[in-house]
Amino acid sequence: MILKDLSKAAIITLVIGFITIIATTALFLELAEDVLEEEMFMVDQFFQDNLGFESGNFIYQMMELITEAGSVLFLTIISLVVIAYLLLTKKSKWYILFFIINMVGISAFTKVLKLFFERTRPELIDQYDGTGFSFPSGHSTGAIAFYGFMIYLVWKKPSRQWIKFFSITLLGLLALLVPFSRVVLGVHFFTDILAGMALGLAWLITCLISLEFLLWRGKRKKLKQS
Repeated sequence: MILKDLSKAAIITLVIGFITIIATTALFLELAEDVLEEEMFMVDQFFQDNLGFESGNFIYQMMELITEAGSVLFLTIISLVVIAYLLLTKKSKWYILFFIINMVGISAFTKVLKLFFERTRPELIDQYDGTGFSFPSGHSTGAIAFYGFMIYLVWKKPSRQWIKFFSITLLGLLALLVPFSRVVLGVHFFTDILAGMALGLAWLITCLISLEFLLWRGKRKKLKQS
């Protein structure tokens, strides 16, 4: 009955969403199993050998700035700003609720998983939040969850196409560059960020599908009552 009320585009989007959740979850579990068995990854060694820039290098300095866009402090402050914006614009309570679930949930998942796997970092550097355990990368899970949700909000907001395209491109680059910065700075293995991005994306899409379902159900009820 529910599927009959959905458009073809909505059904296709839903199917793609579920496939992505399954694929990213499978990727995370595969990496997690290998980490538990303390296997060595050739891809980690490759990135360590080829992204070992010196601290004075321009790329290294850029990554020092970009990595802050995924720090706990920055994401906490900017998340509060987003919540305030959603409240002021009188968005549906579901947007605010699922944004909070998205951010708090991924943070909790990441902390628990780090304690479970107890993978040591390639290097401990306190100034880049390079402390504690390594797997999965918290900057990666947080960046995908936060900037992914921002892309969703921009996509939903009526605006000029060029503004929307520019905003989504910028947010998408941040979602990718923040994880990448962790490898360049040497505080994470590549498999840490890959697992973090997979976990973050799976959680993000789960939250967005749930949000869209509740928004759709609300509109459906209003139509029946009118």
